[in-house]
Amino acid sequence: MTRVLSALVLLPMIVGAVWYLPPVATLILSLIVAALAFVEYAALAAALGAFIPRVVSGAAVLGACAAVGGGYVSADIVIMTAVITTGALAVGSGQPGPAILRDTAAALLPVIYIGLPLGALAAVRAAGGREAVLLLMLCIVISDSAQYYTGRAFGRRPLAPSISPKKTVEGAAGGLVFGTAAMVIGGRIVFPAAALPLLLPVGASIAALGMIGDLFESLLKRSAGLKDSGTLIPGHGGVLDRIDSWLFAAPVYYVFVRYLQF
Repeated sequence: MTRVLSALVLLPMIVGAVWYLPPVATLILSLIVAALAFVEYAALAAALGAFIPRVVSGAAVLGACAAVGGGYVSADIVIMTAVITTGALAVGSGQPGPAILRDTAAALLPVIYIGLPLGALAAVRAAGGREAVLLLMLCIVISDSAQYYTGRAFGRRPLAPSISPKKTVEGAAGGLVFGTAAMVIGGRIVFPAAALPLLLPVGASIAALGMIGDLFESLLKRSAGLKDSGTLIPGHGGVLDRIDSWLFAAPVYYVFVRYLQF
């Protein structure tokens, strides 16, 4: 019941912001989500023994999100600045050892893993309109639901038992089929000029990458010995738990909306 109530509160807020407010509202929402997700990521990294300069890394995550989502600064400048600053801090620590590479990589990963994809989502709202964002949401939700129900009904073979024991090959197949179908059907409405031979691989890529994103976040949590990335959303866990599929699917969809659909 808690899970359902949380969804009933959050979903109308997100859909309402995307549908009724101007594109900048989606960017602001993406920045808020990026900040919350980074806090959870930093906790995961700490549980894995990695030290992150949170102010620098967090600022880079928000900068990358704003760069892609709003075009206020070039994304390559943000990334290069983050690399240089993180490297300078590592040198300043004066502590040689194997942890240097681990900590530096852990500090830079959220810029690419969290900041750029959420910025891409905001850019989709600006470039493709509100319908384009909701189509991606629909595709991910349908794929996730199909994975769950198909897995429960027909699941026999584990998909990644050491990462997520409950996921099955049959469930993944269902998520791929229904997620692709959602993108093809919805895409014919939202992007009438897009050819069917293009919508099919785009839909399949979004569904498949959504599953990989889910498994990647599960891998991080399992490696850190945690069940959820946080406790912010009752019944759902943390913010990363809710957006893990989006983080891998949004960049491909962004490329499609901005450069390929015609």
